[in-house]
Amino acid sequence: MGEHLHKKGEVMFSYRAMRMEMDGSRIGTDSVSPETIATTVPNRFFGRPMQPPTLRVVPTRMTMDMHMFGMMYAPTNNLTLMAMVNYIEKEMDHVTFPGPRGTTRLGTFTTKSKGIGDTKISGLYRLYDDPVNHFHLNLGVSLPTGSITERDTVLAPTGARPNLRLPYPMQLGSGTFDLLPGLTYTGKLGNVSWGAQYRADIRLENENDEGYALGDKHAFTSWVAYKVTPWASASFRIDAMTQDSISGIDPNIVAPVQTADPDNQGGERVDLIWGVNLLGQEGAVKGHRLAAEFGLPVYQDLNGPQLETDWTVTLGWQKAF
Repeated sequence: MGEHLHKKGEVMFSYRAMRMEMDGSRIGTDSVSPETIATTVPNRFFGRPMQPPTLRVVPTRMTMDMHMFGMMYAPTNNLTLMAMVNYIEKEMDHVTFPGPRGTTRLGTFTTKSKGIGDTKISGLYRLYDDPVNHFHLNLGVSLPTGSITERDTVLAPTGARPNLRLPYPMQLGSGTFDLLPGLTYTGKLGNVSWGAQYRADIRLENENDEGYALGDKHAFTSWVAYKVTPWASASFRIDAMTQDSISGIDPNIVAPVQTADPDNQGGERVDLIWGVNLLGQEGAVKGHRLAAEFGLPVYQDLNGPQLETDWTVTLGWQKAF
């Protein structure tokens, strides 16, 4: 995102669809079974009514679909403005263990949430250009337009099915105004292009309206691409990310499940990502750009227990005028 500037007066529209699939839990770098979590991991809410000593509800799988609608406009050759609106759909499967102990399974259930995510507005400012190399500054803000009060029905260890506020990973936004700084470098020589980008999400508020703030996130990505033909190129990218755990707590999120604990959020991840990029050359498709990326994590160290990422796929379209 935000890896290029436009010429003065140019407008670009874009759409990206991303799916992330998560399956199984991890504590640090080690995978753990639902039975291990249900019998050994303490429940931070133990002592409150109906709260067992260990976690008795364990997520087993999660999917997230994100639809990103973007627009870029260049008022000058050195400045490009960018805005992006997200629509998010999340689904998480769980297994519930009955009572305060044991490995017998009571049943399974699925929670869902969907809606508008946070809105991002930013600017890209040119710092340096020569025939091969380019640097620009990324600076923006994320507006808290995504819901942080989503609810759904769950299966409790007692067998009851209450409707509760969903834990943090199932909410749609941060609830805070966030700073989005970054720095991008790109280079091109013949049919080969390359680049690197640092980006971050820095929370500008100590807590949102529900009493917490997501952890700051820092990410670095580096890529190389080769133009196979005038209309097609292939790319390879390495993406590394680290995020702090949540500070504060939502008093309405109380459940014997790992996702309800603010400490079980964030961590480190490194992905290897392969891509293909297609550019229309003539006729009705001239100037339309289609792209796809497929990513696999090669390293995950999670503040767990926490669901681990299996893979991501992103499909994109863009057109400049």
